[in-house]
Amino acid sequence: MAVEGGAKCIKYLLFFFNFIFWLCGLALIIIGVLAKLSIDTSAIIKGYLGSPILLIVVGSIIFFIAFFGCCGAWKENQYMMTMFTVLLSLIIIIEIGAAIAGYVLWGKLNGLLHERFDILIAGYNETENRQIIDEIQQEQKCCGQNSSLDWLNSKFLAHDSVPDSCCKNITKDCGEGAIRDTRKIYMDGCQPIMDKFLKHIILYISVPALVIGLVQITGIVLSCILMRAIRSGYEVM
Repeated sequence: MAVEGGAKCIKYLLFFFNFIFWLCGLALIIIGVLAKLSIDTSAIIKGYLGSPILLIVVGSIIFFIAFFGCCGAWKENQYMMTMFTVLLSLIIIIEIGAAIAGYVLWGKLNGLLHERFDILIAGYNETENRQIIDEIQQEQKCCGQNSSLDWLNSKFLAHDSVPDSCCKNITKDCGEGAIRDTRKIYMDGCQPIMDKFLKHIILYISVPALVIGLVQITGIVLSCILMRAIRSGYEVM
């Protein structure tokens, strides 16, 4: 029968797409882990970005759902295919939620960074704040919030001094009296650098998630077609 041939084609297409889903799940896990590691090295926003963890969770679920879908397609089991479709639809809803969260964060990121840097610089005498700002300044090769002059307002440093972490070559007390010395310290502020860095991470998360979402929608359509063929009593071997 012509319909049987078409349904058989859908069966193998769905099997192929489930292999793609498996790769997509693996890709999401890898992207999530890399993004999480990048964010963890940026202590200023620890606890503010949950999207990488969400990607890892979603990727792990997709990884197993793809196997479930392969079994359902191969065995032509309507219940397994129904469960596969429902679970995949839920995953897409979660991914849409993550995309919305990323879009909202994109708009608020500059304000969030501004608030955090104000707290870190004002509370530089506290051990945790000092460790965070020193780590950022060393890794990003920057100094202060918008420039090294931000440290003029600090009550915890000597006049015209910056933390040693602002120095190009860090030695003890290298930042004393060096707030305008371009030979010794980095002059660029950390906030613009961090803003650009974190927006790149959000972009690297959003684009693959969108592509994977489109692939998943195709899989749902194929799954529905195959379920209809199975329900109609056609043999798909």
